[in-house]
Amino acid sequence: MPDRPARVRVVLAEVGRPRAADRTRIDLAEQNQVGEALLRGLIRAQFALAVRLAVVVLIGLGGLPLLFAIAPSVTTVKVLGVNLPWLLLGGVSFPFLLAVGWTYVHLAERNDQDFTALVQRHDP
Repeated sequence: MPDRPARVRVVLAEVGRPRAADRTRIDLAEQNQVGEALLRGLIRAQFALAVRLAVVVLIGLGGLPLLFAIAPSVTTVKVLGVNLPWLLLGGVSFPFLLAVGWTYVHLAERNDQDFTALVQRHDP
């Protein structure tokens, strides 16, 4: 009789109920009520962040014309030979917008990391 290969026993790893993190991932993938609630929370957090920073931009840049209207003497001030309104609107506004943009990206990524941590918090 020819030699037969040795038998190998195959065992499935822990068949049973999925872990909490797996269940959360399934909820997200299936877009059921729990998954939709989680995604709505993330979207709501990102939207709130965007609105807060838009208000900062509106106050920061929108307040300049108000300043010029309330205190017209500010419009005659010169810094390095350039009128102050031109310097503020043309020179200072761009670094301000870059700073707000960087802040938004940083905080939005943190929101995403918090969301990911929430989804994966039950992983061993």
